[in-house]
Amino acid sequence: MRRIHPHPERSGRKAARGLVAAATLAVAAGALLGGPAAAAPATAAAAGDAASQCSGRGIPANKISIQMFSYFGWGREAGTEAVLAELEEIGYQNIEPFGGTYEGRTADEFRALLDQYGLKAPTSHGSTGEAQFDETIAYAKTLGQKYMGSGGSASPGIGSLEDTLATAEALDRLGERSKKSGTGKIFVHNHQSEFTTRYADPETGESKSAWELLAENTDPRYVTFQLDVLWAADAGVDVAQLIEEHGDRIELLHVKDGLLNGAERAIPTDVGEGEIEWAPILDAAHGKVKYYVVERDGAPATAEFAEDSFDFLTCYSY
Repeated sequence: MRRIHPHPERSGRKAARGLVAAATLAVAAGALLGGPAAAAPATAAAAGDAASQCSGRGIPANKISIQMFSYFGWGREAGTEAVLAELEEIGYQNIEPFGGTYEGRTADEFRALLDQYGLKAPTSHGSTGEAQFDETIAYAKTLGQKYMGSGGSASPGIGSLEDTLATAEALDRLGERSKKSGTGKIFVHNHQSEFTTRYADPETGESKSAWELLAENTDPRYVTFQLDVLWAADAGVDVAQLIEEHGDRIELLHVKDGLLNGAERAIPTDVGEGEIEWAPILDAAHGKVKYYVVERDGAPATAEFAEDSFDFLTCYSY
């Protein structure tokens, strides 16, 4: 298989980070067990041995994906194939495409390119327009998707209580079409507004977020949710608690980190380098979430974000 290496220094950086990560994990373990700091590996070889223990202990690689919007700039600069080659080299087995045709490729051509690099596309951000949904389904089936969805929800949106309930009905219709076509459920992807927009429940009068209303008024056979952690946290949501309460409806997770700004909008960072407290979130997601999709809006045009995020998840210990 031909490999493309636009950044040949990547392997050296990865090895160095692996040694540091292994030492850090060992120090943390020693502290938790009441042992001395000397429990950390004393040599690079020992650190390497510790790093190798991540394999098979963290989140499995076949459950980790990456949203290609992260590398919109890099893809335009280096080309889709170069980006996919780096992702495959890192260890990714899945990607999440978004819109576009990737240098004019048809669905069949894009699927062939994914196959060339051993990658799958179980999810994608595309159109949820009802009039064009048959075309969306056809594209998804060619790629082998297991879930349908977009970077948001369906129309008419959440601008009013009436719209929110109508959107729930539209999601049920689209999800049923998708499921019966042989693809899978439709998903809702959130930003902050799904949680900051609130209405009185028409039955109880209780104030609920638009996200909660969509969850409660859609059929779980056809509709699921892709919870974007950063935007939910930036809206003030206790993400771990939300997963605990609605875990049966959240089959996809956007693993996105950043500096929380609330109304000013969060500033994305590499996973593990922002203000998200990941341990309770990943613990709550364990056994519920099917795919962990890493994303960083406007990631730099190097493999570092993809690699750091992949290492973070595969080395995470429940």
